[in-house]
Amino acid sequence: QKREISNFDYLMYLNTLAGRSYNDYMQYPVFPWVLADYHSKTLNLSNPHTFRDLSKPMGAQTVERKRKFIQRYNEVEKSEGDLSAQCHYCTHYSSAIIVASYLVRMEPFTQTFCSLQGGSFDVADRMFHSVKSTWESASRDNMSDVRELIPEFFYLPEFLTNANHFELGCMQDGTVLGDVQLPPWADGDPHKFILLHRQALESDYVSAHLHHWIDLIFGHKQHGSAAVEAVNTYHPYFYGDKTDLNNIKDPLIKSTILGFISNFGQIPKQV
Repeated sequence: QKREISNFDYLMYLNTLAGRSYNDYMQYPVFPWVLADYHSKTLNLSNPHTFRDLSKPMGAQTVERKRKFIQRYNEVEKSEGDLSAQCHYCTHYSSAIIVASYLVRMEPFTQTFCSLQGGSFDVADRMFHSVKSTWESASRDNMSDVRELIPEFFYLPEFLTNANHFELGCMQDGTVLGDVQLPPWADGDPHKFILLHRQALESDYVSAHLHHWIDLIFGHKQHGSAAVEAVNTYHPYFYGDKTDLNNIKDPLIKSTILGFISNFGQIPKQV
């Protein structure tokens, strides 16, 4: 409010308070998608339609998608401790595989990604190859994809280039994966993308609306009735305070839950 700290620094501070750390891929700092325009030649930061709706989670960015997730929530009977527990989302907005997939062109994340994938790269069509297509998947097209971003999207152009010349495969349409495809407004320049993306994060629009997103990820809309109303509930295993592993005697169930959490992510501690 006093313009004494940047939005980036504020988000990093909140992530740290909530137990997120660069040292833990499973609890890596989470940052929001702030833009919805990945198709224009120039980026207009004075137009509200340029931006993502920060008051809604990624699963509710379109009316149709929101309706489907509400329908899923209503169809599942509440059954705590079951893999089919009542929730809007069975996948998470931040996990080890999401972090490693974004940073796959840089070591040591390349090796991390391959180890998480069983020793090799994923099918090319599923690899992170385009900012625009990743946004469309997470905000509209893929019901199992509600991913947010990581801090590197706002300061590290190197993760967008395949400087190590890894052979990432070839997509079904014949496209050979190399550098990440950038929006037209970046002119193919990773440095320009990072510059404009950071300007978007620090823009007046985001400054005025960022608190809504913070409520969803770190605040009072994280769980409970406010989360249900905001279409923002996740599988119970993702909430650290809802699952007491010490009380689970069956080693198979315990290892299943731990595997679930490590594969799909964890909700930050409520700040």
